[in-house]
Order: sequence, then structure tokens, then C-alpha cells
Amino acid sequence: MTAPNVTAVIPVYNHELAVPAVAAALRAQGLPVVLVDDGSGESCRHALENLARDSGDILVQRPVNGGKGAAVISGLREALARGYTHALQVDADGQHDLRDVPKFLEAARREPEAVICGRPVFDASIPKVRFLSRYITHALVWLQTLSFSAVRDSMCGFRLYPLATVLEVVDRDGVGTRMDFDVELLVKLVWRGRTLRWIDTRVSYPADGISHFRMLYDNLRLAGMHVRLVLGMLWRAPLIVWRRVSR
Repeated sequence: MTAPNVTAVIPVYNHELAVPAVAAALRAQGLPVVLVDDGSGESCRHALENLARDSGDILVQRPVNGGKGAAVISGLREALARGYTHALQVDADGQHDLRDVPKFLEAARREPEAVICGRPVFDASIPKVRFLSRYITHALVWLQTLSFSAVRDSMCGFRLYPLATVLEVVDRDGVGTRMDFDVELLVKLVWRGRTLRWIDTRVSYPADGISHFRMLYDNLRLAGMHVRLVLGMLWRAPLIVWRRVSR
């Protein structure tokens, strides 16, 4: 079996201080890097242009901010167009433990058709409100997938995707283009019977980290997504149950 041809995709929105170290850590492990500038401000835009010129990283520039999901999708399409079969999604703010990259690559070599997902192990730096919100999301995702184990964490953005599999779901079913992307994508992958595998990985929240989560707008958007997913589950329920029983 041919080994996966993997690149890393980093969506970036005004994280010019943190992203050079993230990209360097990925390159040090032999991964080419695709940087996606999601309509960042002038200082970040220039920093990414300089970084790409000096490092040889691929830079995709989106003229207007479209959200994390839109940026990731742009990066995945660029990776596929350049001949890669898989892409490792990594956040730009440095919260992911990139020492675990070899575990993701090995899992993809064993099961190239599987989506390899990070299951976060948090330290004391996680804000309490984020910790609680994750469990509310977990409960809703359990309902939407009719399973306590199919999706062990829907919000961690540290994942390795088989590009053809993920872009098929994006193009056929549609997914959210902002903070709803990570959750909706995994639910719809489960609906289509795709394989998800899980790797425990440490996640920390830098004290000087920048969050682009907009409390009112993004929470309303997430609420709407969960309503749509619950309704979508209802008519898919017989197929979901049948597929699970047949396995």
C-alpha cells in the first residue's frame, strides 16, 4: 500500500507571533506546510509573506476573512491540487502538542482511509467556561450521532484528513465555514459511515493566546448548527442504526 503523502495545513487569522514556531515544528518533522491567511490584518499578512518566502511554505491568501472552516477548506483544496493525499490540520496559536505528530502519521499509514482525530488532554490552563461548553457540545453530538463513542471530541482542531474523503463530505453535504466547522464535519463523516480514529494529545491554552471566538455571534451560529444536525439525524436514524448493527 502506498504511504500517505501528507502536508500540514494551518489556518491563520492575526496569529503572526505564534505561527512561525508552529510551522517550524512541523517542518522539523518533515512535513511541508500550507499557510492559509484568512484575511488577516496588514502586519500578519506581511509576516506570513516573509515566512513563506524564507521557509518555502505554501501561502494561500484569502482576501476577506471567511472563518476557520473556510480557511481550512481552502488549505485542503490547495493540498489536493498539489498532489497530497492527506493533510494534518493544526491551529496557529500553538496550543497543540506537535510532539504527537508522529503518532498521527503512523495511524494514517496503518489506516489511510481513516480520519485521525486528536482527543485533547487538558492541563490547568483551559478556561472553565470552555471546559464546560465542551461537555454541552459532547452531549449534543452524542445525540446527533446516536453514539457515545463515535465522536470522542468534536472540537479539537488537531486532525489528519484523507483529502478525498473529507472534501467529498464538504462538497456533497456542506459544512460550517466558521467555528462550527470542526463539529459539523465529524458528525457528517459519521453519518456517511467514515472511520474515525482517536489519539490522546495534550492541549494547552497559552496565557497570551488570541481567541477570535465572538461570544454572541458564534454561540448563535453553533446553536443553529446543532438544531440542523438534530433534525438531520432524525431522518437518518434508521440508516445510522442499521449500519451500526450490521457492523
